[in-house]
Amino acid sequence: MRKYFITGLLVLVPLAITLWVLNLIIGTMDQSLLLLPEHWRPKSLIGFDIPGLGTILTLLIIFLVGLAAHNFIGRQVVNVWEAVLTRIPVVNSIYSSVKQVSDTLFSSSGNAFRKALLVEYPRKGSWTIAFLTGIPGGDVKNHLQGEFVSLYVPTTPNPTSGFFLMVPRADTIELNMSVDEALKYIVSMGVVAPPEHMDKKLMASIAKKHDQA
Repeated sequence: MRKYFITGLLVLVPLAITLWVLNLIIGTMDQSLLLLPEHWRPKSLIGFDIPGLGTILTLLIIFLVGLAAHNFIGRQVVNVWEAVLTRIPVVNSIYSSVKQVSDTLFSSSGNAFRKALLVEYPRKGSWTIAFLTGIPGGDVKNHLQGEFVSLYVPTTPNPTSGFFLMVPRADTIELNMSVDEALKYIVSMGVVAPPEHMDKKLMASIAKKHDQA
């Protein structure tokens, strides 16, 4: 009975969590229906809500905004909108910070969170996975000798919190795995390991660094 119970958990728990996350996302995006006049909402027209309709509306709005922002008039409107926001004291600091982060993360030309690295942390001989976020800038780089990179080291099992580090590029090992594979490895606390051929490559890289040391 214990074996069958555990097997049932292994089948149902991932499914339940997946459905819970999807329900949370769709439920949040469905709130966009509140932007419509009350007499245009499904509940007023047909007497009941249609789950997912707000999600479609949200995706449509995002697509139309992106389409409009790509033409000349749309870019001018965005520039005026941003100029207005940057003149409001408190909003300025929040909007500017969020925009810089989002531009870095979602820009197709950026490198942030597009490479998974292996780094010794929190002590020598102890390794963890980190994500490349860029290179040190501002006055910070004037106090660092040599080539440094900026890293984000996520915590387990919650990768949304973590540590920001600046380490010599020579002390990092670029992993032959996607960001998704690295995140699965972190969230699962090492249970969901990457493919075996990747593990062998990592061990060879670590051994090489120890030999050089």
